Amino acid sequence: MSDSEGVRLQKVLAQAGVASRRASEQLMVEGRVEVNGRVVTELGARVDPERDHIRVDGKRLPPQRQHLYLVLNKPRGVVSTMSDPEGRPCLADYLPHHGARLFHVGRLDADTEGLIILTNDGDLAQRLSHPKYEVTKTYLAEVEGVVERVVLNRLSSGLVLEDGPVKADRVKLIDATANRSLVEVVLHSGRNRVVRRMFEVLGHPVRRLGRTRVGPVRLGDLASGRTRPLTRQELGELFDAAQL
Repeated sequence: MSDSEGVRLQKVLAQAGVASRRASEQLMVEGRVEVNGRVVTELGARVDPERDHIRVDGKRLPPQRQHLYLVLNKPRGVVSTMSDPEGRPCLADYLPHHGARLFHVGRLDADTEGLIILTNDGDLAQRLSHPKYEVTKTYLAEVEGVVERVVLNRLSSGLVLEDGPVKADRVKLIDATANRSLVEVVLHSGRNRVVRRMFEVLGHPVRRLGRTRVGPVRLGDLASGRTRPLTRQELGELFDAAQL
């Protein structure tokens, strides 16, 4: 990019909240800033903040876009739509009024609670929902009965549902009592009610199910029914995962 084009790199870093402009220049001098895979130390370097891939200490800086990116902790009983003709509680009931038309990335069935991402960035939403990019989802399932090792192995090795084979990327038994088990399941399938159907086939109906993570985005201690903006680091990792 010529000297007359683009924005000075240190200005982009400062506007993104990485550091002050002077401190951003120091990061560049120390070789900690990359643009499109190349370390940039020249203080006069200019970039296109919407197109260039910028990293600081290896972490992707999300492009400067005029979009909203929110995390919602969806309560149980809420349908994953922005409106509902039957008058049931829906996602829009829990969103702050930004004046922007937001839509959800993927969905959770009404009985499943937890993390759902909402945005008006169509490109990112489409990529994150596409199985090609294999963005993982993490669920915490409370199921009936004691889940034995053989059941965990079946989840990992794969089983066949009515709409085809499926397997978990990782499973972990978190806790168990005489009549219930708590299991963490990580998978990248976005098929309808897939976690519930997997446990049903194996004889352990789900009592309660929540999604705790999508890719790098964690639910953390976000209260049920509340939203928060995605962090700069979460957005950078999501753009990497979506290859944008």
